[in-house]
Amino acid sequence: MESGNNTRISEFLLLGLSEGQELQALIFGLFFCMYLITVLGNLLIILVISSDYHLHTPMYFLLSNLSFVDICLTSTAIPKMLWNIQNKSKVITYEGCITQIYFYILFGGLDDILLSVMAYDRYVAICHPLHYTVIMSLQLCGLLVLISWVLIALYSLLHSLMVLRLSFCPLVQIPQYFCELSQVVQLASSDNFLNNIVMYFGVVLMGGGPFAGILYSYCKIVSCICKISSAQGKYKAFSTCASHLLVVSLFYFTVLGVFLSSAATHSSHSSTMASVMYTVVTPMLNPFIYSLRNRDIKEGLKRLYLMPSIKGQLH
Repeated sequence: MESGNNTRISEFLLLGLSEGQELQALIFGLFFCMYLITVLGNLLIILVISSDYHLHTPMYFLLSNLSFVDICLTSTAIPKMLWNIQNKSKVITYEGCITQIYFYILFGGLDDILLSVMAYDRYVAICHPLHYTVIMSLQLCGLLVLISWVLIALYSLLHSLMVLRLSFCPLVQIPQYFCELSQVVQLASSDNFLNNIVMYFGVVLMGGGPFAGILYSYCKIVSCICKISSAQGKYKAFSTCASHLLVVSLFYFTVLGVFLSSAATHSSHSSTMASVMYTVVTPMLNPFIYSLRNRDIKEGLKRLYLMPSIKGQLH
């Protein structure tokens, strides 16, 4: 079996969303605006949570981490795509491609695990409300986030090192706007069987595990809500997890779209569109979902907006 980067390849070509030059300006403007909205929206969520002591709770600590990860996930691909469009280039260096793969898996995996931890938080809040502050302490949340970072960092490193052992032809064209792992592996000129085994095993373990945790948490939540006698009590309990449930649905539907479309190797365009949903649209919509459907976040935004005027009156 041929191993290593024997061809000494120095760069890949990213074909992007469209090869038509007349569409490049439109794509640049659209994705630049989406990137700005994603970064500013998630930064605003982080700012509101960090500046408002009412929001210094496990639920919002996890939400601020999710917002940070969403910013990083979008930043792994979009700035490079915008740079290439601006400079009329399709090139990404070999080292840059491996780096993109690493951080794409890192932040995508963290998104998945954080949503699972947030589901457990909602389960404890609804099913064990009297013991919530004891079970879901900030120390436990911090430990869970730290463990998540370490596990996903090692998982990302494994995939990156596995790609390093592959050989490629001198001219490799990736039908994506970033270096997506499965696309790069399939384009290798050497034996990629071991890479595929590790990749599919990783999807089952790192994707299926958190998803199973989310399903278990929400089965318990639904069971607890059904036992509540009053309709108002049921609505109040459901409203505490509605935003998270919407984000989870959006996340997993787009991820499912990525894998289904990548399985259809003849449809690279649909795979690219699914990746756009996953890496751009979902992180952009998350702040809107939480700010529009969450009363605490809306009140925190109001307090943040009124804070300068209150300070001015005091002085």
